[in-house]
Amino acid sequence: MTVEWKDMMLDKVAIGPVSARVYQGADYGKGPPIVLYLHGGAFLDSETNVDRPVAMSLAKSGAIVAAVDYSSLSGNLFPQAFEVSFSVLTYLANKRAGLGDRKSLLFVAGEEAGGNVAAGVALKARDQMPDALDGQVLISPLLDPFMGTSSIRKAEAIGMRQRWTDGWSHYLSGGGCHPYAAPCLCSRLSGVAPALIFTAEDDPLHDETLGYGARLKTAGVGVRQHVLPAGTGWPSIYGGKSEGTLDWQEHVSRHFGSFLRDVSVQPQLH
Repeated sequence: MTVEWKDMMLDKVAIGPVSARVYQGADYGKGPPIVLYLHGGAFLDSETNVDRPVAMSLAKSGAIVAAVDYSSLSGNLFPQAFEVSFSVLTYLANKRAGLGDRKSLLFVAGEEAGGNVAAGVALKARDQMPDALDGQVLISPLLDPFMGTSSIRKAEAIGMRQRWTDGWSHYLSGGGCHPYAAPCLCSRLSGVAPALIFTAEDDPLHDETLGYGARLKTAGVGVRQHVLPAGTGWPSIYGGKSEGTLDWQEHVSRHFGSFLRDVSVQPQLH
């Protein structure tokens, strides 16, 4: 499916105007799913109006994907980045911002640092607006501020170890480590929206991604989990060095399309 995009301003968000790049398939159907997409960048990047390959891959499944600039208003700090993102989700849940219609399913998605914020937003949505969120898509989410897993040892080889260390220090520099800031530390995961989770065999975030998925399953949350083989260029989604051919996009688009169908058939997927 050909994907088109446009830049727009979400000017009625409670926290203030938020800019977004909106991706949509040229032939999306009636009542398309709406996805709030949160970019990666190790809590350090603040680029705006740039192409988001992950967002484009999600849009190829027929969704309308709003890639919002949560960084400019927040400085990539917690809780500001988190609150901007949740405010946009609340706005989309209530108004849809002219995207889709009242029957459109609502999802939050993000990769790496954006995956962390997406997971936190899903937790707060469970706490403050039950049943408003239909699913969460976590793409190698950066979840463990202690960086203590076995797979994270691969981060040095792809040039991400120090970047992630610096990113965590920046994001949490406001002090404390709330479960919304580090969802892997949350002790109560039941009742959150169904999750679609991606990682790869050569992903340094492999272990924390799958560990969080396992905890969600134990809590009774519906989880669809996909581990791409090494060599698909996966680390490139968050700026890591990769010698593989970049062919992860088709995997993300296909599995997200399947997830959409599952949720559409059984909204309270467990």
